[in-house]
Amino acid sequence: MTPRIGILGGTFDPVHNAHLAIAGAALRALELQQILWLPTGAPAYRPAPVAAAAHRLAMLKLAIAGEPRYAVDERELRPDASGFTFDSLSSLHKDIPGKTFVLLLGADQYAKRNTWHRWKDLEQLCDIAVVARPGWNPDARAAAIPMTPLAISASDIRARLARGEDVSAMLPPPVLGYIREKGLYL
Repeated sequence: MTPRIGILGGTFDPVHNAHLAIAGAALRALELQQILWLPTGAPAYRPAPVAAAAHRLAMLKLAIAGEPRYAVDERELRPDASGFTFDSLSSLHKDIPGKTFVLLLGADQYAKRNTWHRWKDLEQLCDIAVVARPGWNPDARAAAIPMTPLAISASDIRARLARGEDVSAMLPPPVLGYIREKGLYL
């Protein structure tokens, strides 16, 4: 069987406990060899992340430290990166041949996949797995990642931090420590 690598992309602004829960659920449900975390840069087609790439990368590395099946791929943070998932997966195929990639998506992203750059071509580069949420109906193209949804979002965390509220249950402790040390999202 060809080793399967999960690809979990996002701004991770900041990375939080729901991201980690998704990665863990995907490892178990899909029998993945590894999760490759793919932080996005600042592509022109979406609003720029709040925290600088260096901070988001540092927080991500803190969050996944100690889990040998997690690795960070920085290709989308390069100045010349397009930020398109198709381009990143094409590049991964060249750099890591002989692997099957599984793109991990939330049901919301999967629902709007037809708006993505070269989506149909992307489907030829990888398998798709979706974090099942209430009301989502799986289709033949995507595998479901069963997990109980967590009511955690990066935008909510940023808003709570700006108001001085406690977010310790939403973030890995090293990430919260980094945010406090650097004065992020205030």
